[in-house]
Amino acid sequence: MRPRTLDEIVGQDELLAPGRPLREAIERDLLQSIILWGPPGTGKTTLARIIAEKTRAKFVSFSAVLSGIKEIREVMGEAERLRRATGRRTIVFIDEIHRFNKAQQDAFLPRVEAGDIVLIGATTENPSFEVNAALLSRSKVFVLRGLTTEEVSAILERALRDAERGLGAVPVDIAPDALAAIAGYASGDARSALGLLELTVGAAPLVNGRRQVTVDRVRDTLQRKTLRYDKAGEEHYNLISALHKSMRNSDPDATVYWLARMVEAGEDPLYIARRLVRFASEDVGNADPQALTVAVAAKEAVHFLGMPEGNTALAQAAIYLATAPKSNAVYSAYNQAADAAQRDVAEPVPLHLRNAPTSLMKSLEYGKGYRYAHDEADAVADMSCLPRGLDGRTFYTPTERGFEKEIKRRLDGWAEIKLRRRTNG
Repeated sequence: MRPRTLDEIVGQDELLAPGRPLREAIERDLLQSIILWGPPGTGKTTLARIIAEKTRAKFVSFSAVLSGIKEIREVMGEAERLRRATGRRTIVFIDEIHRFNKAQQDAFLPRVEAGDIVLIGATTENPSFEVNAALLSRSKVFVLRGLTTEEVSAILERALRDAERGLGAVPVDIAPDALAAIAGYASGDARSALGLLELTVGAAPLVNGRRQVTVDRVRDTLQRKTLRYDKAGEEHYNLISALHKSMRNSDPDATVYWLARMVEAGEDPLYIARRLVRFASEDVGNADPQALTVAVAAKEAVHFLGMPEGNTALAQAAIYLATAPKSNAVYSAYNQAADAAQRDVAEPVPLHLRNAPTSLMKSLEYGKGYRYAHDEADAVADMSCLPRGLDGRTFYTPTERGFEKEIKRRLDGWAEIKLRRRTNG
């Protein structure tokens, strides 16, 4: 059922509709080096095969899984000879280009620069991280999106009608909700959807000589949806970013959804727990000091219970963090203090803040001038605790949200007490 023409491709209209630049370049055989980036089953290899049919250039296909540096150099040498002898270009298609290492990718660069080859790379990984910068700068990146459920359904319906390449010759009755279930399970992957359709139809019972496919039959056949996820790839970072930003925006529904996406796809639960602990300090902080306790407790619960029982502890903590008052004042205070520590002169600790356990240290005035806060009125002394060069500098500025409102009231009160004492001498 792989499309054989551009018009047969379902989806990707942003790139392949009539008049779009990529389609024009393909149809006029004027294609330059490109990188096709998108999730599985969205048409990257199909597009390369259609280009192979339409181009007058020599077309060579590589698999990054099977090819090595020797094969690459041989093809590059042949491309150079062909260009010099006949003027013809060579189009080199590299499936899963992200699997080529730096040395292998570098082998293409001289021939791309010389114009001997047009490179078409297909990848499911972010080219910014997986393709050499020099190669990337000489290529145009086209992003293929995951197909919508409606588009996948249209592909499935076409397969059910096609008697030559599809299931049109198979007598089958399939309920609309069953077809929709297959499209949904595929998560935008047309290749996966077609495989699921074939599997489901083949396993369906015969009733009066016809295969009967119901939504329950689909669920029985599939058992469990396979979520697209790569623990070391971009989808990993996309999902944890979505989780963080949903919690930060106080959206518990989005929070628990993105959390479930990660957990159900098999993410390490302790990784998620660590991210929740970090969030509790970075984005909630002292607006709700209990948030850190809840996050650490969730980490301990996951470690103690394991999975899947630990999933509710993660959900409880994530929802608590999403609904807690937010403040990044602690995070901001640390960053400012760290910047001062790195940039400013590292002044010695003021003498009045130093301990003096020996007579020598006492003779050097260690501890001289220190005022014990508990002996002062209101348990606060009018005494600077910063180095002289940073005296009066403010790093922590609490917000008016949550418990930080109370912290701000305290700090303002202590500042007023210190000012009054200085004014009164």
